[in-house]
Amino acid sequence: MADAHTPDVARPAAGAPARSTNVLGVVGFVLAIVGFNVIAIILGAVALSQIKRTGEKGRAFALAAIWIAIIEIVLFVVILIIAFAIAAASNVTVS
Repeated sequence: MADAHTPDVARPAAGAPARSTNVLGVVGFVLAIVGFNVIAIILGAVALSQIKRTGEKGRAFALAAIWIAIIEIVLFVVILIIAFAIAAASNVTVS
C-alpha cells in the first residue's frame, strides 16, 4: 500500500502535457508493411512535416514508413527485371 508521500508514477506531472503520437506516421507505417507503398511514402512525408511543426511523437514511424516503402519498391523493380530477363532467356529458339 502506498503512503501519502509516494508519488503516483502512472499520471504525468500536472504541468506537463502528454505528447500524442502522429496518426499519419502510424498509418503510413502500417500501409508500408501491407504494401501500399506510394501512399505510405506520401503519408510518411506529411507526418514528418506535421511532427516538425507540432512536436508530436511518431517520427520513427514516419521514417520507417518511407524507408520500408522505398525498399519494397526497389526490390519489386529488381525482381521484375530478373523475371523479364529469365523469361527472355527461356524464349530462345534454335532454327
